[in-house]
Amino acid sequence: MTTKLAFTKMHGLGNDFVVIDAVRQPIRLTEAQVRYLADRHFGIGCDQLLIVEPAQTPDVDFRYRIFNADGGEVEQCGNGARCFARFVFDQGLTDKREIRVETKKGIIAPRLEADGNVTVDMGVPVLNPADVPFVSDSDAFVQPLDVAGRTVAITAVSMGNPHAVQVVADVDTAPVAEQGPLIERHPRFPARVNAGFLQIVDEHNARLRVFERGAGETLACGTGACAAVVAGILRELLVSPVSVETRGGRLSIAWNGVGTPVLMTGPAVAVFTGEATLP
Repeated sequence: MTTKLAFTKMHGLGNDFVVIDAVRQPIRLTEAQVRYLADRHFGIGCDQLLIVEPAQTPDVDFRYRIFNADGGEVEQCGNGARCFARFVFDQGLTDKREIRVETKKGIIAPRLEADGNVTVDMGVPVLNPADVPFVSDSDAFVQPLDVAGRTVAITAVSMGNPHAVQVVADVDTAPVAEQGPLIERHPRFPARVNAGFLQIVDEHNARLRVFERGAGETLACGTGACAAVVAGILRELLVSPVSVETRGGRLSIAWNGVGTPVLMTGPAVAVFTGEATLP
């Protein structure tokens, strides 16, 4: 275990990350150390911590691990996937512009575009409630969820991590702070869930806020944007491709329907590099 840790601070539309190269500096972090690094007062500060590890599967370039600010490891992070691809290319860990990356929930394929944006094949969305996981005796795309005595209509989608998407009239006045924590820990989502609040602007444009599991509301959520577009298309409110406006900026999401993968395109920015002392 080292006491000094080299890192890069990055963000995708304001959803910010501490990225650690565990290929050239082997490292194992405890949950307490992850929380320390993520702390915006005493550590570096981030929504999620991303670790780049050597691949453990044939025909895969890297392994990708994601830890939320609360120290818990999670399955997937779309904005993080774009930053991951930018990081390994810029750091000389690969000279490929398209890579295959192993995550806790399967293989993703980020591609660095000529304009500097990154496109990620996020895989086929999971809609079967039991596999999200979401406790329900129905496989309907729109389902009722009781939240603090009020029934809201949600669509449960997994993009490698679980999402509950509801359509709202205006994201600026949506009850994100009130409902977000209640939906995140709702008993019908046994693995907890990311709570998405989707506003339809027109069939190709949407606005989105997401209360993320283990991180709270973030400026942008890549998997949340993917899940929201899937939900909007299933409800016949959106048509692919869709430009999703988050508080941190815009993502382009394309999906051709059930059984096909979701493609997400957006920026990935390195902010600074440094060295942290682990407690």
